[in-house]
Amino acid sequence: MLQLERKKEENKDILRLIGEVDASNSILLDQSIQEILEQGATVLLIDGTELEYISSAGLGVFMSYLDDFSERGIRFAIFGLNEQVNEVFKILGLDRLIAIAPDLSTATRLTHES
Repeated sequence: MLQLERKKEENKDILRLIGEVDASNSILLDQSIQEILEQGATVLLIDGTELEYISSAGLGVFMSYLDDFSERGIRFAIFGLNEQVNEVFKILGLDRLIAIAPDLSTATRLTHES
């Protein structure tokens, strides 16, 4: 099961993922990111502090937006991943394509440096 909570903080949009992202619910993640983009976001931070699991379908959602983020100048980072989920990103080499930070303040700093 996946819960998504969105909040706007100063000039950044934060999307909090709670539970598991898998093939059955990755469309919800995709729709949420699409809505955020349509509303003109310039900084998108994914809060993974309560993300327990992510499947290849969930990872694919993030990958599908990387070019879009780049073309639109959207700064993007994921933060707060537990060790197991973080390891999945590393094994697949996604940590070289996506800014991954330990916490919100680091993610904020990373997205303001780029």
